[in-house]
Amino acid sequence: MAEITAAMVKELRTATDAPMMDCKKVLVEADGDMAKATELLKERGIAKAAKKADRVAAEGLAGIKIADDFSKATVVEINSETDFVAKNEGFQNLVAQTVEEIYNTQPADVETLNNSAFGTKFKEAVAKIGEKIEVRRFATLEADATTALNGYIHSNNRIAVIVSAQCDSAKTAEAMRDVMKQVAMHASAMKPTTLSYKDFDADYVQSETIGRIEVIKKENEELARLKKPLKNVPQYISMSQLTEEVLAKAEADIKAELTAQGKPEKIWDKIVPGSLARFIDDNTTLDKEQALLDQTYVLNDKFTVAQAVEEAAKAVGGTAVITNFVRLEVGEGIEKVVDDFAAEVAAQMS
Repeated sequence: MAEITAAMVKELRTATDAPMMDCKKVLVEADGDMAKATELLKERGIAKAAKKADRVAAEGLAGIKIADDFSKATVVEINSETDFVAKNEGFQNLVAQTVEEIYNTQPADVETLNNSAFGTKFKEAVAKIGEKIEVRRFATLEADATTALNGYIHSNNRIAVIVSAQCDSAKTAEAMRDVMKQVAMHASAMKPTTLSYKDFDADYVQSETIGRIEVIKKENEELARLKKPLKNVPQYISMSQLTEEVLAKAEADIKAELTAQGKPEKIWDKIVPGSLARFIDDNTTLDKEQALLDQTYVLNDKFTVAQAVEEAAKAVGGTAVITNFVRLEVGEGIEKVVDDFAAEVAAQMS
């Protein structure tokens, strides 16, 4: 049996970053063989990764890489179990290496990445750091000469956004890159879930309509009790519901109200467009909350995002339309497990 010295343990720990006691244990098992001990640690890491596979990882970091010539951009979300691990330098390096790997090799999906040679890095990270660590999702956008592409990662490294727009020319595309970064910053803050109201499923819009109207009605009951002004109860919540018939009826109702108010017909053309615009604004709340193009632009609230991009392109003599965006926020949509320590202790004592 070979003598296991402190120097050997230190050497293995330096090489693998594994805990000291684990290093000593595998050196004893390997009879001092450093290579065999290293392999044992890797095997143990895989075992640890398997044990942790059913644990919830909802913390972590996002990563982003944008080509110097803005021809391609990649974003990734990598999860850990605790925010403490996300501050670990090794974890941060793993995020940087992963976004670089995805950018360069373009794996088809997370499973493909995990099954590649690079995927072993995550099993090794579990062994070193001691938590479940996994790539949750990633995406890449590419641009040709007439596509404006840019992105943004928030200062906390938990939100990453990439945005692209189709332009009329390479000149316009180059001029619109800064605008795309501004739109990415907007998306970071305003949390759109889809590009346009046209992407919404009809059943989803209908269920949201019923739910939102009921919420406002209940709020109005409380406002009435407090003798405060009531909120307007909308008929609709998305432009997808505002058919030609709906808009025609809204216009007819506006004109009927003007008639009832005694407004002369010769000034209706100055009033009706504004009233109809307010009707649309009141009845498209879902679009303004969740559809990027239809949201009010944070840098100029006179425009929607779509209108702001159109105006910016017009200012440089061209046209531009946002065609794609990806927004990744760490932990978004993951149900976190809240541990009740007192209940756990009570259960064990009973």
